[in-house]
Amino acid sequence: QVQLVESGGGLVQPGGSLRLSCAASGSIFNFYTMGWYRQAPGKQRELVATITNDGSTNYADSVKGRFTISRDNAKNMVYLQMNSLKPEDTALYYCYAPAQPWGQGTQVTVSS
Repeated sequence: QVQLVESGGGLVQPGGSLRLSCAASGSIFNFYTMGWYRQAPGKQRELVATITNDGSTNYADSVKGRFTISRDNAKNMVYLQMNSLKPEDTALYYCYAPAQPWGQGTQVTVSS
């Protein structure tokens, strides 16, 4: 199993930016797809973005044009650059790797 540790969350004003990082304890090269999910209070966990080993990306409609996912297989890292943040982006953000246990997540709060 690979342990996933998310970081980079925090409190930011609407319109601000954050960069989330996901550090994996082992190689992510074998995970063709990796991604980010989020869960807001009282809501189900939802897909935010995914990225494949060949660089193909997919985004939830709600974050298209504002978020960018990237990965660095050499460093076993996955990133989520979040720009133009909105209050509705407030959630606990989780890194995803197929069949691997979820990490603790990193809290993102967008508020003035």
